[in-house]
Amino acid sequence: MSKIVFRSATLTDVPQLALNLLSADKREIQEGAGLNPVLSLCLDISITGATIFSTDDGVDLGLAGVSADGCIWMHCTSAVKEKPLLFCKEARRWLDDLHHPILFNCADIRNTLHLKLLQHLGFKFLRVIPFGPNNLYFVEFVRLWSFQ
Repeated sequence: MSKIVFRSATLTDVPQLALNLLSADKREIQEGAGLNPVLSLCLDISITGATIFSTDDGVDLGLAGVSADGCIWMHCTSAVKEKPLLFCKEARRWLDDLHHPILFNCADIRNTLHLKLLQHLGFKFLRVIPFGPNNLYFVEFVRLWSFQ
């Protein structure tokens, strides 16, 4: 049985990740934020740092990070569709280890895979808002850390 390993992302990971982004993730970056996916991934890694989720045989499934104020983001590759349950389980483990009091961001409402993942990870949807240069509809989401 394969497992997912986490490692720190570097700028050398960007070309391969950009080539394999899910089409919904690529569309969210391009149409929603108005950025080139390669530039967006470089900025994400440089500004917030990032963690790559890979299978133990080296297949990259996704990239995620969190800013100091709790703005969380994730981009997935097409390989995530091959191991969705394992990915969700390990994403929850990664998320629970963050210990941020609040995590938040917004996601393109057309990106149904991410919306399902967010629900599974315990995020709550707040409201739908126009976002980005194209005023596309995005949903704000939040997760509060439970200190129990």
